[in-house]
Amino acid sequence: MLVAGPGRPGARPAAVLHDGRVRTGVAAALVEVVAEVEAAHRPRWVWWSADAAREAVAAGVHLSRAWDATEAHRLLHGGWDAPPALVWALARGLPAAGVPTAPAGDLFDLVSAPDLPPDHELVDRAGYLRADHARWLEDPAHLEPWAHAVLTVARAQLDAATGVSARLSATVVSESAAALLCVELERDGLPLDRARTEQLVAGAAGPRAATDADEARARTARDALVLRHVPGREHTDLRNPAQVKELLAAVGVDVPSTRKWVLEAYREVHPVVPALLAWRRDERIATTYGYRWLDACVGADDRLRGRWTACDGAAGRMTAENGLHNLPAVLRPGVAAGPGYRFVRADLGQVEPRVLAVVSGDAAFAAATRADDLYAPVAQRLGVERPVAKIAVLAAMYGQRSGAAGEALAGLEAAYPVAMSLLDRAYASGRRGEPLRTYGGRLVPTGRFLAAQPPGSDPALDAARGRFARNAVIQGSAAELFKAWAATVRATTRDLGGGIVLCLHDELLLHVPEGASEEAARRVDAALVDAARRWSGGAPVRFVADTSVIARWSDAKD
Repeated sequence: MLVAGPGRPGARPAAVLHDGRVRTGVAAALVEVVAEVEAAHRPRWVWWSADAAREAVAAGVHLSRAWDATEAHRLLHGGWDAPPALVWALARGLPAAGVPTAPAGDLFDLVSAPDLPPDHELVDRAGYLRADHARWLEDPAHLEPWAHAVLTVARAQLDAATGVSARLSATVVSESAAALLCVELERDGLPLDRARTEQLVAGAAGPRAATDADEARARTARDALVLRHVPGREHTDLRNPAQVKELLAAVGVDVPSTRKWVLEAYREVHPVVPALLAWRRDERIATTYGYRWLDACVGADDRLRGRWTACDGAAGRMTAENGLHNLPAVLRPGVAAGPGYRFVRADLGQVEPRVLAVVSGDAAFAAATRADDLYAPVAQRLGVERPVAKIAVLAAMYGQRSGAAGEALAGLEAAYPVAMSLLDRAYASGRRGEPLRTYGGRLVPTGRFLAAQPPGSDPALDAARGRFARNAVIQGSAAELFKAWAATVRATTRDLGGGIVLCLHDELLLHVPEGASEEAARRVDAALVDAARRWSGGAPVRFVADTSVIARWSDAKD
């Protein structure tokens, strides 16, 4: 691991750390060194990526602030790929195509000694990081120039961010905090009641199978609950969509696909449809969230762990593995606070339309956000029922034009022309494959979406790019607000003895001592007010969250 700080202009690194151990000029224990630097300098720790902090975080080190060069690169240049050599090159204004290929160390390796700079130099004659920098860093003497290199990158990124947008440097800061939070989430895990979770899995998948034959019998028994409704088709493979369509057609249910949302409309047509939907729920548990998942992903301390990332490479939402971001609702009763602890759960309400009010600067739409239920004043202004107003607003952001949504959109365009105009401009840019930026400054390279066909070659794909852009400019901005909120919660609740254990789209879940839970809930709400004010620049838009203290995740109201 490598950390350099503080990142003030002209300052030398206060510490250079490698593999969780202090390696350059510091003899004290890691935790003591970082605590001393934090107290003396309040540094912003600078690193190539949050992976650098993994060893220190695992040792219990708390790092308060950071500048993550990888996340800054993704914000400035879009996409996901951000190895140090590419980050360095673009920060230094060098063409990406010139980044030297790292030596593979095999017979076909084209990098030879004459191609490399002298051993004491990190940068080659063309200004790029030396091609063998990963191997070069095995020498501890090379760590200090590596630290200075990332400081150089960070300063260049700060200058570039300032030139792009007045808000982008703040976005880098919150994105860096989110990346650091991801490392902490991986370390801490999500608390589970293992016994209750096993009961829930058994209810869907049957008892734990001792042999492959037992597992096959359980699978057959699940299938039989569906196939009993269609005598004569007992040999249908329910895992084959084409065969399922044939089965449904045989009982008069003719559907274009077997997706859940399509089948839901046919629940009352034939009893095989609800049986099939129930089978899908249970099959998902059995195959993805069953006993193998429990054994592989839940530790001896009854914590569910998986790798987290601060952005998804598209609009910028946080993502996680091993079910942390898509745990079936039926398993939520198994997510339980530990003895003497409670969860504080907070869910942003109607966040994307409220973000639209900020991003667009539409004063009339901003006025609607003063209500707890934004859709009520919108419905009143449009002269329609609330459900129609909700559909219209969501359709505007997601690009739907047909049905009731399309009819209501005309009213929205008349009532809120500034907000609708912003969405239309994003759509037009997306159709042309032009890059756009979120409110916080993240580059969204729409031309890379559906890149197999260039813009202008297929009207249907152009429309898909437009819809992607229309939503990305709002969803990406909402992700920036969420991460600013999460970073503020992380900073303001640390002294209460708990922390964030789940970030799910627009929802935070904290695990805190029971005696501090009400205070934690108060601080979570206060953090939203503070983060929204900072993120929006004081725009007259109200953000709301449903915050509650609960013992199990399933206790929360949806």
